[in-house]
Formats: sequence, C-alpha cells, structure tokens
Amino acid sequence: MKTSLTIAIPGSVKPLDNCSFGWRVQCRLFTCGTVDLRQSDSATVYEHWAQEYGVVYMIPSVLGQTRIVLADPRAIAHFYARESWTYVQTPLSLALIENLVGRGVLSSQGESHRRQRKALTPAFSNAAIRKLTSVFYDSAYKVKNVWDTDVESSKDGNAVIEVQNCDFKDESYLVRDGYLLCKLRKSRNSSLDTIGIAGFSHDFGSLDGKHASVTEVFDTFGNNSQASAVNQLFFLFASAFPIIAKIPNKRTKLSKKLNVTMGEISNDLLIRSRREKDVNMKESEEEKSIIGLLIKAEGQEAELHMSEDEILAQMKVLLLAGYETTSISLTWALIELSRHPDVQTRLREELLAFGPDPTYDQLKASLPYLDAVVHEILRLHPAVPEFTRCARVDDVIPLSEPVCTESGKMTDSISIAKGSLMVISIRAINRSLAIWGPDAKEFKPDRWLTEDGISGKAKEVQGHRHLLTFVDGPRTCLGKDFAIAEFKTVLLVLVKNFMFEMRDGPDTEVEIARGILPRPRVVGEDGIGVPLRVRRYE
Repeated sequence: MKTSLTIAIPGSVKPLDNCSFGWRVQCRLFTCGTVDLRQSDSATVYEHWAQEYGVVYMIPSVLGQTRIVLADPRAIAHFYARESWTYVQTPLSLALIENLVGRGVLSSQGESHRRQRKALTPAFSNAAIRKLTSVFYDSAYKVKNVWDTDVESSKDGNAVIEVQNCDFKDESYLVRDGYLLCKLRKSRNSSLDTIGIAGFSHDFGSLDGKHASVTEVFDTFGNNSQASAVNQLFFLFASAFPIIAKIPNKRTKLSKKLNVTMGEISNDLLIRSRREKDVNMKESEEEKSIIGLLIKAEGQEAELHMSEDEILAQMKVLLLAGYETTSISLTWALIELSRHPDVQTRLREELLAFGPDPTYDQLKASLPYLDAVVHEILRLHPAVPEFTRCARVDDVIPLSEPVCTESGKMTDSISIAKGSLMVISIRAINRSLAIWGPDAKEFKPDRWLTEDGISGKAKEVQGHRHLLTFVDGPRTCLGKDFAIAEFKTVLLVLVKNFMFEMRDGPDTEVEIARGILPRPRVVGEDGIGVPLRVRRYE
C-alpha cells in the first residue's frame, strides 16, 4: 500500500473582499495566512509554504484539483532524470506550445524528443558556438553604434533609453524632464538578428532598421498590461479543461498569429537554404549549422529523420528562444548594474583591463567577474520562472529530508500516483534562503568567485552551476552555451562603452509584466518599459 502524500495546507483559505472576480478565484486557491499572491511574486509564496510545510507539499488548484510542489534538491534531481518519460507535458502545456510553435522538440516526449534533440545537438557544441562568436560581436556593436548616436543627440551626453519598450512601430524620440528619451527595441533586436545569422544564415536586419514582421507580433504580447488577471483566470480553468485553450481570446489569437508569422519566415528560409545547399555550403559546414542539420535530417535516409512539420517547428522554437530569453536576461543585467554601480564599475574595470574583445574560450575562462555577474543574473532572474508536469505513471520520489504525511507519519520518500500534477518553481529554488543561504535574495556576484560562496545545500542542486535556470536531465536547455556566450558578448560590449543608471534613481521599483515570457517593467511605465539613463564611458 502506498504512503499517502503530505500535505494539506492547514488553516482556512480565505477569499479577500476587494478581489475582482478573476482575482477572487485565485485568492480562494492561493491565499494562506499572511501571504497573498497579488502582493508577492509566486516564488515568494512557494518558498513561504516550503518553510512552513516542508520540502514537498500539496496545494489546491481549480475545481478540486491539487498540485504537488517539489522544493527539495534530491527530489528535483530525481524528477528531472525522469522527465520526458515518467513526467510529461500537461495537456494544457501541449496545447499552448503547439498553438505557438507547432509540434517540435518542445512538445515531443520520450523517443521522439530524444531523436529530435540528437539531430540538433551538433549545432550547439563548443566547436560550433566558437565559430559564431564573431556574429555575437557584430550584433553587439550594432547596438553600441545606435546608442552612440542617441547619446550624441542629447544636449548633455545623457540619454534615457528604454531598453525593451516596444509599444511603437518605428524608433521615436521625445523629450521628458529635459532628457532625450529614445524608445528603442535595439537590445532585443540584437537577439533576433543573432539567431537569424547564427542559426539560419539570414540577417533580419532589424538592427539596421529593416522591418521584421515577427517583431511586431512579439512586441504586441507586452503591450496590454491590463490583461494579466483575465489571462490568469483563463489559464486556471484551462488547466482543468484543456479544451478551453482552443477558445479564441486575445492571447490565443496572438499566439496563432505569431505561429503563422514565424512559420512563413521559417518556410522561406528553409526553401532558400535547400536551393543554396549545394552551391554555398560544404558538407562539413552544413552539418554544423542549425539549418544544415535540419536539411540533413529532412532526408528520408537520415538516421535521425524529421518531418517537414518537425523541422519548421524547430526553426520557430529557435526564433522564439533567440528573441525572448537572452534579451530578458540582458534587460535584467542592465537593471541590476544600474542599481549596483559598484558592481558595474568593477565589471567595467575587469573588461577594460583585459583589453581586446575576448575569444569564445576567453569568455568562458578568462573573465571571472563577467562570468559571476552573468550567473548571478541567471540565478535571480530565470527567464522561465516555473513549470508544471504530469506523472505518466506511478513513481516514488526520494527526499533529502523527511516530511510529515497527513496521517502524522514521517517519511523520506513520497509516492506519486499516475496523473498527479507536479510543480517546480525555478525562481523559488534559485532564490531559496534554505538552499542559497541568508543572502539568497541579494544580487551578489561575489558568491561565484570563492569555493565557499555556494552553500552546501545549493551544491546539491543538479543543473548548470547548481541552477535550475536551464533545467536539467534529458530536457536541459539545448542552447544553454549559445545563450550564455551571446549574453556575455553583448553585455561586455555595452558595459565597456556605456554607463547605466535607473532614470528615477537606484530605488526605482521594478515589477514583472507578462509578455510571451515574464519581463521586467518599471512600475508606472506602459507596456514593458525599462527606461535607463545612459552616457558614454570616456
């Protein structure tokens, strides 16, 4: 007989009188004691519950459903080792992913996922990324040149640049509080141009002012800041009835439009690449580029054959990931450096002392403080903050410390029934006081520079550098090294050449806005506005 799983959350779960209908549903489900999801990010709530109820606990969900939350490094390692086989995408996740990018490596499970991933792996090897470093630098210097022009255009060499606001069609300029305000999407477009050139040998030209239809759809996701409550209510009920995800609403229509737009671009790139394959590519080069590997997998005789639909889905995933995740990390880096001028100065000193632009291998091994800053950003601000999976079969998960079951017994493992919904909050684990120590919530790059900077409990977290940012196991992020190299390159060029401050001072409040993925936004700004005061470093 299986041991019953903890943990009915004790105490009454009360609605709040001043909730709107959408928020009232959430309040009934997720308000406990003094913790309210409306006032805290979900990671704070998850951590609070872990402190109160143990390293694994059960929370109520909509219409009588429950979810099991894992907050234990050993349990999480066990979970990730079995992801794609024992733990799979929920029906809602599959519906949303397929609506956005089609049926590719993100939505596949088991053997299908292994086959598709293996076909793409050579494109993300160290050797392949090493050859792409010049592409990263080209995009970074294009951003620098644009910002140079904007700073020169200001009357005192002090421009305010909104580094990710996209509620506009073309670049525009206006004066606010006596400063030139440059509304640019350049730091985001560097990611799009980079993945275009590096992955598909195609320059979207967005950094040069060319129109890219895909950016308009990407940008639209961040423009309606009033939709978050409705969206959360929609997803809440869709988790119980996935068919709801097929009901047209503003977000699903945008997802479908983005899918179609990315599909048209991907199809054009694929047709062009097929034609150019024999003329412009040697076999050795073809097999190491993303587009070359995809074309190779298209052949019926290919060992790791992919259908045309699968190939187009991979291309859409790469466009989406290349545009969103790295640009989110870069925005957070500029925010944290603006809030911590001492860290910004120390980083700039390391970069200037090093001299010429570093090679790929030097980026990895010769700039320890840059590496520390980048990984501290990845720790505090993962692009994907949490996810949910469904148990495909029964399982028993071991724990690093015992928990109390509903019957009052202590157990060091939990039995998971087929169909159970499992939640891991990446952001909560990356910021956990119990795992990372008393300074877990602080932006502290120095923790990465000493042997004892990472606490013993954090070392139990399996994943890249003890982080869950890129998850772990058979579904760990395939483009991890690509993303880190691009992130380091762009940040290096910008910090060497510019000084950054929050427009309204270091205590400026920043909140999370909902785009395709959660993005930072300065409180009070429209869309996903992050205005920074920028001046050239002399």
